[in-house]
Amino acid sequence: MPLIVLNKPFRVLTRFTDPEGRPTLADYLDAPGCYPAGRLDFDSEGVLLVTDDGALRAAITDPRHALEKTYWVQVEGEPGAAALRALEQGVLLADGLTRPARAREIAEPAGLWPRDPPIRYRAQIPTAWLELAIKEGRNRQVRRMTAAVGLPTLRLVRARVGPFGLEGLAPGEWRRVPDEARVRFRAALLPLSDFERALRDGQSASRPRAPARSSAAGRRSSGRPARDRRR
Repeated sequence: MPLIVLNKPFRVLTRFTDPEGRPTLADYLDAPGCYPAGRLDFDSEGVLLVTDDGALRAAITDPRHALEKTYWVQVEGEPGAAALRALEQGVLLADGLTRPARAREIAEPAGLWPRDPPIRYRAQIPTAWLELAIKEGRNRQVRRMTAAVGLPTLRLVRARVGPFGLEGLAPGEWRRVPDEARVRFRAALLPLSDFERALRDGQSASRPRAPARSSAAGRRSSGRPARDRRR
């Protein structure tokens, strides 16, 4: 069961087909039977996990697991301490208060590729970069969070999902996670039962059996005479 880390380019759909002919994952990745684990908006870039493991896909997107996702966000305006504190403590959106997050101002990430088309430059309006790490995945959540604190998002790059980051991947490039790392990641999200662990490790395993009922033969062996059931 492969687990693939793809650097999804800007303006590419997070699916493998599109009736309107827009760019999709199939333009960059040939992985029969695999599907994206979660979504990344058409106008966002960066890490997308793809796998044929349905249980793992569900676990990655399940908010109960609180898998951290880290974003580099170019915003319009200058973030102050109050805005960063609000992002960290939780922002009230139309669908409720966001969970606590990690937020800090950063320099433009080193080695970040130019976007095509580029961000519209406005000489009179400053821009800044934030690193924002969240543990949920509401629709367009990061954009809505920054807008709520007065910092509209201009560019959004997902830098990391859990332990998997963009390192060494240009837009459209991908790498397969080594099996050992995939198994560790899966086990962290989906702990195995003793029976499943034994099967995985190639050990003999059997499910517990219900206790056998007492028999007439058993009663004889205990030294008690068996009752003659003939009438």
